[in-house]
Amino acid sequence: MPRTLYDKLWDSHVVRSYDDGSALIYVDRHLLHEVSTPQSFQALDSRGLSVHRPEANLAVADHAVPTLNRDRPIADPMAARQTALLQRNVAKHNIPYIPLDDRRQGIVHVIGPEQGFTLPGMTLACGDSHTSTHGAFGALAFGIGASECGIVMATQAVVQRRARTMCVRLSGDLPLGVTTKDLALRLIAVLGANGASGHAIEYVGAALAGLGMEQRMTLCNMAIEAGARVALVAPDQITVDWLRGRPMAPKGADFDAAVAYWQTLRSDPEARYDRVVEMDLTTLAPHVTWGTSPEDALPITGTVPDPAQDDDARRAQRRQRALDYMGLEPGQALDGLAVDVVFIGSCTNGRLADLEAAAEVLRGRRVHPGVRAIAVPGSGLVKAEAEARGLAQVFRDAGFEWRDAGCSMCVAMNGDSIEPGQRCASTSNRNFEGRQGRGGRTHLVGPAMAAAAAVTGHLTDVRKLEILT
Repeated sequence: MPRTLYDKLWDSHVVRSYDDGSALIYVDRHLLHEVSTPQSFQALDSRGLSVHRPEANLAVADHAVPTLNRDRPIADPMAARQTALLQRNVAKHNIPYIPLDDRRQGIVHVIGPEQGFTLPGMTLACGDSHTSTHGAFGALAFGIGASECGIVMATQAVVQRRARTMCVRLSGDLPLGVTTKDLALRLIAVLGANGASGHAIEYVGAALAGLGMEQRMTLCNMAIEAGARVALVAPDQITVDWLRGRPMAPKGADFDAAVAYWQTLRSDPEARYDRVVEMDLTTLAPHVTWGTSPEDALPITGTVPDPAQDDDARRAQRRQRALDYMGLEPGQALDGLAVDVVFIGSCTNGRLADLEAAAEVLRGRRVHPGVRAIAVPGSGLVKAEAEARGLAQVFRDAGFEWRDAGCSMCVAMNGDSIEPGQRCASTSNRNFEGRQGRGGRTHLVGPAMAAAAAVTGHLTDVRKLEILT
């Protein structure tokens, strides 16, 4: 029977199927960071187990690490302990590790693809929900829990339940000033925060030809916010060109052989999906969230909805709570809403293309008085390239703080956070209550929109700034 890309990846990695519909899945690659793995290593040690294939793992500290003063010892005691424990554990089990003072260090979902550790056709797991990012390469990538991380390290396999399939067909081209972050927010708003629960999303359509790997990673990264643990894009020439020459990618004849295999990784023409969603990119506008869930997203030209007009009582109650937390009123315009902080970074929008998009807005402009703005590259290599291209100087000249790589303000467990009541335009992936600091109010936007908010002092439609040609 014709099969989807998800079906092909799943079927090629099943070790054993069970009567309840689950299966033991072989895991080709495993990414580790300092927050999700302490219990995993403890479980290994308590059972006297070793790591089955150390070379199939790659570790880096990213969540809790500071993005300032990296030449000094980590000041936060918990972060220091977590990072030191990761170093000890990976050394004990001979797992490849990228230390903090290595220029390759960065966010786990940035460095995996960057190093060529992420490859098409593979299964990849990590103790982090945004592991869906790696599906942009045609890899079956998913987040797992701490106990499962230990199981993967010990056995190179994990029990999973097969997902249903959802096709998101993209047509048309993104208008000027509109990005894949806007597309992701729009899709989440259409589906709802749980609308893709139990599904693996595959993005298809001619529009993908106009999206680079960094944009595809943003799309797959945000799929988890619609409830999908897996998101996929079939590998194509754009994928091949991006991976060629990466440190951990195949070389020479091996690369050619890999490409021949990668070209088979696409859904069959007659494959059937459990659900199909059509999206026309030509009608998209820049989006921004107003509430405390990524599904609370609207075009920047929109106004805050009125929960009293919602015919779903439970949703109306949640929306009212969101408005109370965010300090907003029904009917309030999103364009013009003052911000206190702007954050550009994260595994969603901390790559070079994201920094370039923001820099284009910032060039020749200054951060609005009273706004604190920080830019955090997704990896040390992204930072170095941004500095080599003069982008870092654009950020500094505009009044941004230019930081070292890490998750930073996305998770607010590393010294980077916003204060209670402050409003932040953020390129990260979640706007939950307290996500960026207790009492902090987060509005999710794309990099150019974040930069526009920084220079105007409020949420604003980036298309109004005279930079787009």
